Amino acid sequence: MDGATIAAIDALPDSGDAEHGLPWLAPGLIDLQVNGFGGVAFNSPMLSPDQVAQVSLSMDAHGVTGYCPTVTTDGWQTLAHSMATIGLAIRTIPAVAERVVGIHLEGPYICPDDGPRGAHPRPHVRAPDWDEFQRLQELAEGHIRIVTLSPEYEAAPAFIRRAVAQGVLVAIGHTNADSAQIRAAVDAGARLSTHLGNGAHGQIRRHPNYIWDQLAEDRLVASLIVDGHHLPPSVVKSFLRAKTPQRCILVSDITSMAGLPPGRYEDTSLGAVEVLDDGRLVIAGQQQLLAGAALPITAGLANVVRFTEHGLRVAVEMASLGPAALIGHPSGRLEVGSRADLTLFRLAISADGSQVGSVEIVATVRSGRLVWGELLGEPVDVPRG
Repeated sequence: MDGATIAAIDALPDSGDAEHGLPWLAPGLIDLQVNGFGGVAFNSPMLSPDQVAQVSLSMDAHGVTGYCPTVTTDGWQTLAHSMATIGLAIRTIPAVAERVVGIHLEGPYICPDDGPRGAHPRPHVRAPDWDEFQRLQELAEGHIRIVTLSPEYEAAPAFIRRAVAQGVLVAIGHTNADSAQIRAAVDAGARLSTHLGNGAHGQIRRHPNYIWDQLAEDRLVASLIVDGHHLPPSVVKSFLRAKTPQRCILVSDITSMAGLPPGRYEDTSLGAVEVLDDGRLVIAGQQQLLAGAALPITAGLANVVRFTEHGLRVAVEMASLGPAALIGHPSGRLEVGSRADLTLFRLAISADGSQVGSVEIVATVRSGRLVWGELLGEPVDVPRG
């Protein structure tokens, strides 16, 4: 590396992981949906710039070199405070500015019905309001890069066109839109389906429905939560076959409960929730209704390999190059001249592919600097910071 960029790439003679015991080297991961971590929620009237920095630095341990702080459906005061605080943190804390690739506003312009609404609070769900969005964008100092909404509202197409004209990526999610409404949203410029297959009714019409419509729309990229809890293996496999990996990206959708031990937590932005022993995050008192995710995006890497016929390269690209291209972020491609945003990790896979372990991050490098872990082998001139 030469400063922040890759200067040269050389292959080891007769290289092989089994022979050298080396980890995999991959582009840094990009997570476009992070609601919080380690007890810090971005939806909080008490959010501070230091807490934004705390979450941002926590991403290093998971191989994530860029992420979107995600603010979900809430009242005006909380949304305004969250946007202003994240914007301030980006402006004043270099570690935050280096890691945040944009803010994701998920809601409040979503479907109010049980099922599609998910765990978003019904009292704060509302129709798209361009003036309100502009005020939030101003408070965020222009850093809102993604907005997830439901196109079932009459005002949605005009809102989408205006957002796209300002460079905002518009996603369809938490929706009960019909075929015509989804088509109108895509015609207006929507390009992403937020966590497709989740934020949906327990039972829907077999066809047409809003899942089939988004699967069939080639202009839409689908983000998927492949933590082993949000989507069954057969659904992940079917979605990837229908959309192709080139039109799918991985997101974690982790909440403030990620990184915390199993147990019941009362005072969260979603009320009382439980982190179960298997990593599921649920509304307290039952085990079916999910309240977001608690596993990092690396869980999705292993599960794509575990659930589908696709190999590790495809899984890594769905969590790195794919989301980076979607949001227009300069990614850490393994090419001379590319930015040196890299992750080194281990993942045990049996020879026949039938057994897949968990991802273990060995090191994370951002812009040529070692920010987490240790580099193995001969000493290298990589500054830590």
